[in-house]
Amino acid sequence: MQDFLSTVKDNHPIAENIYMITLTLPEHIEEIHGGQFVNLATGDNSMLLRRPLGVCKLEGNDLSLCYQIKGKGTKKLTQAKSGDKLKVLLPLGNYFDLSNCKSVAVVGGGVGIFPLIATIRDNNGKDFYSYLGFRNKNAVCLLDEFNSCKKLTVTTDDGSYGERGNAVQAFLKDNPKVDAIISCGPPVMLKALKRELQERSIKIPCFVSLEERMGCGIGACIVCVCKTSNGGNARVCKDGPVFEINKVEL
Repeated sequence: MQDFLSTVKDNHPIAENIYMITLTLPEHIEEIHGGQFVNLATGDNSMLLRRPLGVCKLEGNDLSLCYQIKGKGTKKLTQAKSGDKLKVLLPLGNYFDLSNCKSVAVVGGGVGIFPLIATIRDNNGKDFYSYLGFRNKNAVCLLDEFNSCKKLTVTTDDGSYGERGNAVQAFLKDNPKVDAIISCGPPVMLKALKRELQERSIKIPCFVSLEERMGCGIGACIVCVCKTSNGGNARVCKDGPVFEINKVEL
């Protein structure tokens, strides 16, 4: 984990209310993986807390992160321009470890697709079957990042792009024979995925990346606690954000 002063290389919208910001780091980072995140300063000193953003891709010293405009912090980030300096703490959290897998189902919803992109990039040579869900055609983005997958199914809630439905339904309909499932998306999607896997007695290992409000990002402030299935607590930033789906309450 290191704190860098990065340089904004690019910052532009990729879908409705969604931006990609690319930061040039002062040195190359070898160990950063899909599922991990960074804590990025907004550039406004009045905002003390940094924003946790999942890693989307790393190319040389250029780190790309995607974010949705949700509040003052992310709105401020949209104003960052090429050449600006932003502090970034990285890498944080754990990641999707697919070292023992040859084939993987990818179930992503909305902005949850971004850490899944990084994971696919991490694992060249594996067979990925991807099922992505978006609200509508205006929210669809970065599909070219899934070109290497053995299969890609895109859904929208209103049917304005791809198939009408959601990512979980598309995955269950296809029912690919895979070694593992990885997923990231809104809580309602993850709950549905867990429920369907249990009801259908699907025993494939499934790993999910959780999103919670965070303060420090390093496990000290206990803001991002989630409930575990054994009645305990886990810190999403430090113990996660990637968890085995049956070990956390959704």
